[in-house]
Amino acid sequence: MSILVIGATGTIGSLITQRLADAGAEVKALVRQAGKREFPAIVTEVVADLTDVPSMRVALSSVRTLFLLNAVTPDEVTQALITLNLAREAGIERIVYLSVIHADRFTNVPHFTGKHTVERMIQSLEMPATILRPAYFMQNDRMVQQTIQDYSMYPMPIGSAGVSMIDARDIADVAVAELLRRDKASSALEPLTLELVGPQPLTGASAANIWSAALGREITYGGDDVAAFEGQLASYGPTWLAYDMRLMMTGIQRFGMQSTEGTVEKLQTLIGHPLRTYEDFVREAVAEG
Repeated sequence: MSILVIGATGTIGSLITQRLADAGAEVKALVRQAGKREFPAIVTEVVADLTDVPSMRVALSSVRTLFLLNAVTPDEVTQALITLNLAREAGIERIVYLSVIHADRFTNVPHFTGKHTVERMIQSLEMPATILRPAYFMQNDRMVQQTIQDYSMYPMPIGSAGVSMIDARDIADVAVAELLRRDKASSALEPLTLELVGPQPLTGASAANIWSAALGREITYGGDDVAAFEGQLASYGPTWLAYDMRLMMTGIQRFGMQSTEGTVEKLQTLIGHPLRTYEDFVREAVAEG
């Protein structure tokens, strides 16, 4: 019996697949197209589509443990609910689902409420699962690194409420720890929800200061204009996604993204090392160019 990773070709999923392989686990990586990404030799590719029920039934056969990560798409909820229903049909009782922090608070943000809907399904059906609720990924800022360096401005409108950004590698470490814990257990474990945050809350101004220190010149914060942010995203991507991201940034400015006291210590105990800081992430990003 194996661990099936759904979302295996993305940033988080590929890290999880690699770490599971390094741990000697029997891993299957779900892909829509064979050969799209190079996996470790120990990993088996499974070709399926989350909206194609027959292919998903085959993909979920002989699977003991499931990791589910859905990309932000218009039919994200449908994909997730079909997958979890089919997992239940297949008798899978070891699940790790990647949601998002404050999914129940950012109620007007489509992909947040979508993930909260999936959480409610998991809970209402009493599925044995770990729900991971990560805050904003540090790696999101790699998308604007060139802008930061070319225009000396940090453009993400995250405001001043405080965002405890988390490194994608730490998310993967937590996910792998939970997948292996559930996979190795003699029977299904109790449900668990974990908020995933980094070690420090950041504001737009403090993030700009960290880039300033790494680059050796002043980087300013671009401000809280979410309409301009939406317009920039819409210029090179789908307008529905740009609007979704605008609503998310509005929520971040209002609520922030921070967890309860003691969460950082709990996560560090779980993964066995300190959580990576934003300073570390920025220094690495600058060094890599």
